Amino acid sequence: MHLAHLRLRNFRNYTRLDVDFAPGFHLLLGNNAQGKTNILEAIYLLATLRSFRGVGGAQMIEHGQKGYFVGAEVVAEAAQAIKLYWAPKERRLALNGQPVRRLTDYLGVLRVVVFCTEDLQLIKGAAGQRRRFLNLLLSQTHASYLPMLQRYARAVRSRNALLKQRPVDLAALDSFTREVVSTGTEITRWRHELIPRISPLARLAYRRIAGETEELKLEYRPSIREDFAAELQRARPRELNYRTTLVGPHRDDLSLLVNGQSAAQFASEGQKRSLAIALKMAQAEYVTGLRGTPPILLIDDVMGELDARRRAGLLPLLERSHQASGQVFMTCTEENWPRELGRRLQRWEVVAGRLNRQPDNPATAA
Repeated sequence: MHLAHLRLRNFRNYTRLDVDFAPGFHLLLGNNAQGKTNILEAIYLLATLRSFRGVGGAQMIEHGQKGYFVGAEVVAEAAQAIKLYWAPKERRLALNGQPVRRLTDYLGVLRVVVFCTEDLQLIKGAAGQRRRFLNLLLSQTHASYLPMLQRYARAVRSRNALLKQRPVDLAALDSFTREVVSTGTEITRWRHELIPRISPLARLAYRRIAGETEELKLEYRPSIREDFAAELQRARPRELNYRTTLVGPHRDDLSLLVNGQSAAQFASEGQKRSLAIALKMAQAEYVTGLRGTPPILLIDDVMGELDARRRAGLLPLLERSHQASGQVFMTCTEENWPRELGRRLQRWEVVAGRLNRQPDNPATAA
């Protein structure tokens, strides 16, 4: 799989961009605030319909414009054309000229894994960050997971709305409780099955980056301990008091332990950074194993923040992507791009919302 063409209109600082990309390694070089990360954000947006920066659509519109357009041609088993338009009062998504009616028909057309500074929130942030990591990974690899997650979210919203009413319609509450239990039990089962599959990948990736002396452990912490329906029944008095659903997959967490201690509380900043990268490496390896082809890797100014040992731990993943004719996009400044990547890369200069292809085999690659 690779992104063969990218088209931007009024997206961030790109008034107009049309660019072709071959398979392989693309190095986006430039000073800060020139638009390097915006390219990665556009590719991630096409894959997931959201920004990895955690912002809404309005923030991605070029200043003074009414909306943005992002289009692409993706080549996998066959070529696929994507067109995405977003404005405050209008959203359009088309695949091969046809409007997308269901997200399950679209997600997976373009698969990506992003490495960025925001990944530290996987370790330091609230549980919602880690739930999103699990949800994205399951949505990328199992078509039935996202519809189940959407059904669960709708049922929880409806149930919460009922809990806020006075008096509460208990018959209606029981109806939505049954839907919450049915869908929530399936979501918990999917997550339980995922953790033993990605844990060995994450542990191996962490050892490559951090060294043999540190041991990583992932533990799924569901809010459901035994019987979901029974736990909701026991929690009902508190739910009526707090006016919200207190038990369910929307309260789950993923515990990250380094040498038996909580990474969020006790790990150094270097360990946290290594752990965040290891989780993303595990995501890429897991998707590759299930789909047979590597996802596109988006690496946003991360390598320059790592020492030589940690960069070396990431290089095997990049090499495997190259061997499988995959695609990697990495942003750097001229001063901090990793020379150990060698000659097999395509350099692009990014200046004020413009991409300029640089000559191959620069002298600095030696």
